[in-house]
Amino acid sequence: MVQFTSCGVLLGAVALLSTAGAAAPAYAHGRPSVPLGDRIVVTVSHAGRADGTYVLRCHPGGGSHPDPVAACDALDRRTVWGQDPFAPVPPRSLCTMQYGGTATARVTGTWAGRPVDARYDRSNGCQIARWDDLVPVLPDVRS
Repeated sequence: MVQFTSCGVLLGAVALLSTAGAAAPAYAHGRPSVPLGDRIVVTVSHAGRADGTYVLRCHPGGGSHPDPVAACDALDRRTVWGQDPFAPVPPRSLCTMQYGGTATARVTGTWAGRPVDARYDRSNGCQIARWDDLVPVLPDVRS
């Protein structure tokens, strides 16, 4: 039969907390830190001067993206626990029947430790809003 003294229970709890803390995410400025090496590739077509393929690295920032600091900041703001910053428009959404042009984009890579493979267009009001919400990761093509 195993007997626990209050000291033994306390030491066991401290050992458990110290090992759990090692596996817990680090926090910086009150927010979960994002794994090093976040890297996405943004390919834009039919957007005029913004056409091309750009690499965006965050944490630390860099790559060939025209404005990596602003793009990384925008993605950091959109990264909320339990929500995908690259999520498609939900099925059965009511969207305005407006046309935002021929611009398309594809975003692939890794963000916050998760794979990303998202496609964007401006075919209706929901898709336009989804694109505009990701500016400056995607180019601002509003007329």
